[in-house]
Amino acid sequence: MVVNVSEYLHLAAESDPDGTALVEVSVRPAVPSAGRRQLSWSDVDTAADAVARALTGRGLVAGQRVAIVMSNRADLPIAYFGILRGGMVAVPINPRSTADEMRRMLEDAKAKVVLCDADSVGHVREAVRAHECEVVVDGPEPQNGEVSFDAFIGEAPDINPVAPPDAESLAAILYTSGASGQPRGVMLSHRALIANIEQAASVSPPLVARDDRVLGLLPMFHIYGLNAVLGVAVKAGAQVVMVDAFDPAGLLETVKAEGVTNLPLAPPVLAAWAGRDDVRAALSGVRVIISGASPLDPDLASLFVASAGHPIEQGYGMTEASPVVAVTLASARDEGTPPKPGSVGHSLPGIEMRIVSDGDDVGPGDLGEIWIRGDNLFSGYWPDGTDGPNDDGWYATGDVGFADADGDLTIVDRLKELVIVSGFNVYPSEVEDVIGEVAGVSQVAVVGIPDEQTGEAVLAFVVPQPGAATEDALVGAIEEHCRQRLARFKHPARIVVIEDLPHSATGKVAKGQLRALARGDALNLGLA
Repeated sequence: MVVNVSEYLHLAAESDPDGTALVEVSVRPAVPSAGRRQLSWSDVDTAADAVARALTGRGLVAGQRVAIVMSNRADLPIAYFGILRGGMVAVPINPRSTADEMRRMLEDAKAKVVLCDADSVGHVREAVRAHECEVVVDGPEPQNGEVSFDAFIGEAPDINPVAPPDAESLAAILYTSGASGQPRGVMLSHRALIANIEQAASVSPPLVARDDRVLGLLPMFHIYGLNAVLGVAVKAGAQVVMVDAFDPAGLLETVKAEGVTNLPLAPPVLAAWAGRDDVRAALSGVRVIISGASPLDPDLASLFVASAGHPIEQGYGMTEASPVVAVTLASARDEGTPPKPGSVGHSLPGIEMRIVSDGDDVGPGDLGEIWIRGDNLFSGYWPDGTDGPNDDGWYATGDVGFADADGDLTIVDRLKELVIVSGFNVYPSEVEDVIGEVAGVSQVAVVGIPDEQTGEAVLAFVVPQPGAATEDALVGAIEEHCRQRLARFKHPARIVVIEDLPHSATGKVAKGQLRALARGDALNLGLA
């Protein structure tokens, strides 16, 4: 019985040591194709062992945190599995986060070591000035006090780190956000990650088959890429083709050249490919396409299907569920029958689901909040496990939807104010706090609105102070400040200056009215 996620890697290496595990390909136009790298299961397993030995040799012990701040490359899964194999806790961080954002997460997790690459090293160096930890650099030349990734694993001592054989031990902390406050660390145990891998593996037809070549485009600092793609693929013994960026034409060429058969994607990729003349031929060898991470617009789905000739399977999940809750492949349907329009499918085997309104379960077709229960659920938020599943194991997701008579789920809305941009969580309060720092801003309210390219976009309503600068100057100052303080996906897609914010009877900003305004013709935003 597997009790540590890294055991899946070892089992794959035992089963097929010389089989291809990872292929690293650059699709960036400026990067030569000669950068292609291919690793066997034995290569990856041996390198993960070296990471575990290197960390242990530096005095780290089970439970201590190690941050990974990398774009998708073969060394990321090597680092991830090595951290887990040593009994430490992986803390994946978006390499495009600002230095301030990185610093907050590193300090909150009390990370002892941070592994970074060329995409993140600059901000990591700024971040660690205020948080002392060892920096391991993968690619760029190390500076004073740093060590290269090759030297880090190449000089690993000859010791045998042994992770505690406890599936309840913490495996990863992934920073996400609720409706308010700073990002919160979701505590995922080995038990939770393993449960979701096994739940996904039990679906028929399989989400990932052994002979699949799985596209590793989705960022692996995100739980979707980390567990639903990498974890499930390693369990199946399937090859993962890792790409470092999204270039529509280049990625289509890679899919065809590498014989990719399994495409886990987010809606922005589908939007970029829909309507292209070359998409059908490039995807001719693909077995399955699964969209997740953010809502998929029905019109976009129809356009893509018409262009590519492939149905799109959809899924629903969240970081707190490790992440997959439901997928259309788990729905009962005849072979060759397309998924139900708008549905995200049936819950995975081993995951219970309720639709709750006013404390009671509702019937098929009735709206309510989605509650879930299963071994895949998180252990609460770092560091003390608060706000996790209740005493009966149920977790209220904050999402609103309905289940039909077959148990297939449709997502309608969210109780929380979370905004999801290209699958990444944006909490309005952080953006509001940053905008509020700008001179001349009196009040600010941030909402999410539908966007065909990114699922949702950030929209900021700003009330200026009396005598403030002109509207254009104020908007320009806000945009510049956001560029300095926030990751790009958190930037407002539009800033609207208004005289006052609407409020409810209890004095709260009536964000429902703001969303209605944003979707209406009065503002002529061109975003709804």
